[in-house]
Amino acid sequence: MEYRKFDQGYVLRLDSGEEVVSCLTRLVEQEQVQLGCVSALGAANDVTIGIFDTTEKQYHARRCQGQFEISALVGNVTRKDGEPYLHLHITFGNPVTGEVYAGHLTSCTISATLELFLQVWDGQVGRAFSDTVGLNLLNF
Repeated sequence: MEYRKFDQGYVLRLDSGEEVVSCLTRLVEQEQVQLGCVSALGAANDVTIGIFDTTEKQYHARRCQGQFEISALVGNVTRKDGEPYLHLHITFGNPVTGEVYAGHLTSCTISATLELFLQVWDGQVGRAFSDTVGLNLLNF
């Protein structure tokens, strides 16, 4: 991972074999980012996504392996108990096969490159677990 800092935030480039969630978490820890939003695109070959079942209150995961274009990776950076908390969603697909997937991002290994913009906001927003919903919700 290589990145450059700007007044508004960071621009990152991930290369083949790098994993998105771990790289972004490392940057957020190193740079002490408290609050931000994420936008990215690129290519991946191993992606695990999930969907939250509101009845069961648990995530169901799906791993996808192959050649995929990431058309959108969006999300936010907050903190939970002082630690970085990434909430990321991804849409990716293969136009040759017609496959398209979307969901909550658990892991994503880059096949060619990923171009990620992390806009940083002043202030801090935390997370707190909601027994009602079963998720860590924004806590103001």
